[in-house]
This record gives sequence, structure tokens and C-alpha cells, in this order.
Amino acid sequence: MLTKEYRIAMPLTVEEYQIGQLYMIARHSLEQSQGGEGVEVVENRECTEDEENMDDNQKMFLKQRESHKKGQYTEKRIHLSSRLPYWLQAVTPRVFYVIEKSWNFYPYTITEYTCSFLPKFRVEIYTKFEDNSGTSENVFNVPEDEYPQIAVDHIDIAFDEIQPKHFKEDEDPKTFKSVKTNRGPLIEGWRITDKPLMCSYKLVHASFEVWGFQTKVEDFIHKCIREVLLLGHRQAFTWVDQWYDMNLEAVREYEKQLQEETNQKVLNDIPEPDSCEVKIETPQKDVSEID
Repeated sequence: MLTKEYRIAMPLTVEEYQIGQLYMIARHSLEQSQGGEGVEVVENRECTEDEENMDDNQKMFLKQRESHKKGQYTEKRIHLSSRLPYWLQAVTPRVFYVIEKSWNFYPYTITEYTCSFLPKFRVEIYTKFEDNSGTSENVFNVPEDEYPQIAVDHIDIAFDEIQPKHFKEDEDPKTFKSVKTNRGPLIEGWRITDKPLMCSYKLVHASFEVWGFQTKVEDFIHKCIREVLLLGHRQAFTWVDQWYDMNLEAVREYEKQLQEETNQKVLNDIPEPDSCEVKIETPQKDVSEID
């Protein structure tokens, strides 16, 4: 298992980001779903910190909260067959999805990813939001002898390089200026000088315990997660004028509407599986050549 901690500073408050996060996830899911691939929402309901589908570590993390109000549980299927690296496409069924389970007790959240076809695959993300620039140490209370071994990665939403295919000029924090909040553009040193500031702290465990694949796959998983975190937080900020006037009730209604649209886009185009048998083909590239 490879564990890393990501810290993503944002020119927002924790209270503001609760709305921005929900808006961003719903809109991003809709934009990324087409042709039978994307995000299918299976379940979205209220939950408590003692859910039967949570393990002991997850429950213990949530019990750190001062407020014990109900949270929101969401289960999704992420259909992504053609988006996998080529070597993995060669050994997966044509209809393939990852299961995402999320427990949102803002400002604490837990998200896990599993796949029945790949039982050794598991990603677990613990998140805590704080009103600072990412200066708190060991917010997840990792044992003192283990914490120094965890790499801490500070993600800069303005100046970290994003893949060209994801770049949009109107989603560039270096040039974006918010009309409603008067925040931006973000210049060098903004994580020190700008106010307000908050930080998403994320402890990410990535596990793929298959001999010969483990190291490269776990590295690949973290590379993908970092890119998603960078893109998502850039969008949450540069879309601020669209969500800033929403309250929690309004953004939940928006979320519900977009989830219905997203499900329709994904489910209408999912192909029927050819059979229950999985055909394993010989990859044309070495397994070390991860796309």
C-alpha cells in the first residue's frame, strides 16, 4: 500500500467550500459522462457515523468531529473501460466500473474505491477541511513513528502544471477574476498573502497487492488522483460565481438534477456485456509502459 498526504489550499473559507465542492462534483461528473462512460449515481441519502457499511477505522475518524449531525452517503459506479491504460484494458471486461462510496460529514469526509473484478484494488481517501493555508501537521493523527514516512504533497491550483487536455482558459486561476467575490487572479505567493484561505487535507491510501504490478499501479493511481484533485479544486474556485449565492438546500437540488441527467447520459449508452467470461489477451506493450 502506498500512502500520501495531499494539501490543497483554496482562496475560500471552509464554510464556502461546502457549497463549492458539491457544485463542482455534480457539474464535473456531468461534463465527464458520455457514450456509456462516466459517473452513475446508485444511491444518495442521509447517513450516520455508525453505518454498517463502514469499517472501524472509518468510524473512528468520524468520531473526532465536534458536531455529530447526520451526513450524506453516496454510492456511484464510475464507468471507464476505454479510459484505462492499454495494458489494463487487455485484461478487463468490456463493461467495467469502479465502485465509489462516500460518507460526507463536512468538514470530514471519507471516500473509498473498489472493484469486484480487481479484488486487490482499493483506494481510501480521508479528508479534513481547515481554515488555513495547509500549515497544520498530522491532522489525521497518524502514529508519530509512521507519519514521517508519509510524503506530503502541497498542490498549488494556480501554478502546478495540468495536462493540456484538461486546460481551459476560463478555468485558469492565474487569469480568473471573480465578479461576486472580487478574488483572483492568483499570483505567485498567493497561498501566503491571499485572504481568506482554507485547505483540503487528504490522506490517500492506494493498494493494488498483485505481484509484479503493485509498485507501478499504486504510483499510477496516485498520479491520477493528484491530477483529479488539481483539476477539481481549480474548477471549484473558477466556477465560484455560479455557486456563490447558493445555500445547502439549493446546491443539493442542483446536485439531484445533474445526477439524473448524468445517469441518463451514462446508462442509455452502456453496451450489453458479451458474456460473463473474461477474455485475457496478450498486451502489445510491456506492462511497465503505463499510459
